[in-house]
Amino acid sequence: MLKYDLIVIGFGKAGKTLAAKMATLGKKVALVERSKAMYGGTCINIGCLPTKSLYVSAERGLSFEEAMSEKDAMTSRLNAKNYGAVTGATVDVIDAQASFISNKVLELRAGDEVQQASAETILINTGAVSNLLPIPGLADSKNVFDSTGIQNLDQAPKRLGILGGGNIGLEFAGIYNQLGSQVTVLDALDVFLPRAEESIASLAKQYLEEDGIEIRQGIRTKQIKNEGDEVVVETETETFRFDALLYATGRKPNVEPLHLENTDIQLSERGAIQVDEHLETSVPGVFAAGDVNGGLQFTYISLDDFRILFSYLAGDGSYTLKERKNVPTTMFLNPPLAQIGLTEKQAQEAGLPYAAKEIPVAAMPRGHVNADLRGAFKAIVNTETKEIIGATIFSQGAEEIINIITVAMDNQIPYTYFTKQIFTHPTLAENLNDLFAI
Repeated sequence: MLKYDLIVIGFGKAGKTLAAKMATLGKKVALVERSKAMYGGTCINIGCLPTKSLYVSAERGLSFEEAMSEKDAMTSRLNAKNYGAVTGATVDVIDAQASFISNKVLELRAGDEVQQASAETILINTGAVSNLLPIPGLADSKNVFDSTGIQNLDQAPKRLGILGGGNIGLEFAGIYNQLGSQVTVLDALDVFLPRAEESIASLAKQYLEEDGIEIRQGIRTKQIKNEGDEVVVETETETFRFDALLYATGRKPNVEPLHLENTDIQLSERGAIQVDEHLETSVPGVFAAGDVNGGLQFTYISLDDFRILFSYLAGDGSYTLKERKNVPTTMFLNPPLAQIGLTEKQAQEAGLPYAAKEIPVAAMPRGHVNADLRGAFKAIVNTETKEIIGATIFSQGAEEIINIITVAMDNQIPYTYFTKQIFTHPTLAENLNDLFAI
């Protein structure tokens, strides 16, 4: 049996970072990954970065083939770089499927080769997989793809249908629209982007439709089938026909291959691995980080999970889930839509003493310089404590600007500070001066 101080299952952000860090401290570490194509984790290979590469290529006006080629070159480069980073730190990378035999004993299977391994500390970092809804025909119809498959097509479909109007679905809607597909989004929800500011969500839908994307709300899909190479989507009210269909109906923790039924590890009602404030499972010495533990499914959350783990395993354990503060998010639409904290509706429902202000990008000098007047900034502040309690930035560069507000919120900097902050000009960020002059 192989013996280690630490075994990490999965090459995601938290796992690979912890593996390398602990190895440099002299620990004997193994990182188990079932697919060489996933060295570096979801973000690098099939998630954040390849989709952003396609997004940028589409913005640059590249052809579908050129965009895919650039994406593939980037992922190959980063995949190799990540492998080199952990092996350079003397981590043993084992290409195998890991599953639990007992609480601290793993079976590592690579084809016909099977071995066992154990460690004092085990980290489960297996990420998430696409959520396949029980819609008749969804699983076995051809030309139906999840968010991974849709990134590996040989040509852009003339007609692309997308099930789901969330982050993943809308991001691919924008990408494929710009790469030449006629895109239709079929959203089961009756309200478009229900977690966003209502005024901003309305603008986002308007811009997507102006770009030629059809968005249908309240669609209840009954069946999916093929007629020739066509994908036929039958709903309660009408039938849609596409050349390809993307189902973007969420992602769920990837736990099935682990055989956790052989352990005392507990799962939540939603199938995520339950963890405490240090990310330790119900089995002492076994931890879970990243998407698999049911938290927000973002790479930067996985990185923060690493900080919690490293604090506990090699520090004083003072940084825990309880210390995690405000988490910004960005939907990479065109333009990007970034949010943090509460919306005005949420502040109102909570009975907080608040004030809100919204400024259109059309009122901002940099918007005119960019020849792009789409979007708006909105802020929600507590009028008694002077704290920022929420903000939405919907503009070019929103994914960067939101981080400025995050720093202010984390450090309880009063919103009035922004009214006298000196920003460079002409920038979009300088409009935070006016936004917080509430």
